[in-house]
Amino acid sequence: MTTTTRIPVAEITGFKGWIIKRFARRTLGQVPTSIGVYWHNQKVLMDMASFGGKVKKWDACDEQLKSFAHMAVASMVGCTWCLDFNYFEAHNKNLDMTKAREIPRWRDADVFSSLEREVLGYAEAMTETEPTVTDEMVASLRSQIGDAALLELTAVIAFANSTTRPNVALGIESDGFAAACGLEPLAERATVGS
Repeated sequence: MTTTTRIPVAEITGFKGWIIKRFARRTLGQVPTSIGVYWHNQKVLMDMASFGGKVKKWDACDEQLKSFAHMAVASMVGCTWCLDFNYFEAHNKNLDMTKAREIPRWRDADVFSSLEREVLGYAEAMTETEPTVTDEMVASLRSQIGDAALLELTAVIAFANSTTRPNVALGIESDGFAAACGLEPLAERATVGS
């Protein structure tokens, strides 16, 4: 759970605030800390939420691949909020929870298919500074999932980077969604280079 964010959580007020809090409690069981932080600039909050809602409607790429890619970015960047929330969402979408739980240590886990491993590697390669995506990575994914799905996957990974990095910068940490619904804790991320 978050103890201190770098920008204090604002009181969510007014009619719009009431609607947002009601929706959050109904769908998530609580009001995420991130909403209170982003409440300081409601235009940013609403635009980011709107874009996130549009991303959820994309359907050219397998939902599990997109979810796992987002979680790989969150794990690599260190966004405990996104990792916890996406694990919770994977549960709600009836995705493979054994695999979802292992995302932080996907290189060492033996539960992933070769395609899933390529997607996770691609997500990390896009997240590196400087990105380390290769022609071979793209060609392999194109041959397996097609151009439309690859474009969607790439955009989802870019979206994941645009949400995970601000949360880390602002000190927004896990709100405990997965624990609240009794999910087994996520595996610990393997030490890089081991």
